[in-house]
Amino acid sequence: MAKRIDVENLSIFYGSFKAVEDVSMTIEPRSVTAFIGSSGCGKSTVLRTLNRMHEVVPGGRVEGKVLLDGTDLYGSSVDPVGVRRTVGMVFQRPNPFPTMTIYENVAAGLRLNGVKNKKRLDETVERSLRGANLWNEVKDRLDKPGAGLSGGQQQRLCIARAIAVEPQVLLMDEPCSALDPISTLAVEDLITELKPKYTIVIVTHNMQQAARVSDRTAFFNLSAQGKPGNLIEIDDTTKIFNNPTEKATEDYISGRFG
Repeated sequence: MAKRIDVENLSIFYGSFKAVEDVSMTIEPRSVTAFIGSSGCGKSTVLRTLNRMHEVVPGGRVEGKVLLDGTDLYGSSVDPVGVRRTVGMVFQRPNPFPTMTIYENVAAGLRLNGVKNKKRLDETVERSLRGANLWNEVKDRLDKPGAGLSGGQQQRLCIARAIAVEPQVLLMDEPCSALDPISTLAVEDLITELKPKYTIVIVTHNMQQAARVSDRTAFFNLSAQGKPGNLIEIDDTTKIFNNPTEKATEDYISGRFG
């Protein structure tokens, strides 16, 4: 069951440095939301707070709230590992576990969660690889290293690995930036296919990609050099690209800065 995310007055810190200031937004379930903006404006930082990944950096902390169907992910009783199981993440560069086979890459999260039943593992691996549009390409070499796949296949393997543990939200941090155009198209098609089951948030530098795959787009910017990043506006993607409310958004979209 896909989840709704509500971000309320979120500020993000690394030690005494404030990276992002006062972000509020709603991300609807079963939709794709794109984060765009120039480098260093905080879009990837905000993405990482949605499953508490920013906390792996020493001194990473937040003020404000991130609510998943009304539950505060930063509540004192909430386990960050459980959050990351519910909110999966796919990174910029494909990162299959290099010493593991294709099969073991997909099964890794299940094994970490204590699943040992071979039938269940087999079924989940096949379902996840089918879900990532990779099954037909790899079904005869599941025992070969995941790192031996092409870049685009590796990224879809990482998506299969993420969906194997049945998350409700998928975060993607520039998932196509290291891929060629054909592989990029395959991942974009996959995002569209996954949308009915998941809440998807994607960070991208590619504005055409944001326009192609997302329902809503959030534009982030630095208010001034050395100042924290902030959310300028979020709206339906067609409105952001054709008739944005804020001049800063229009300047970015039209290539006048950023």
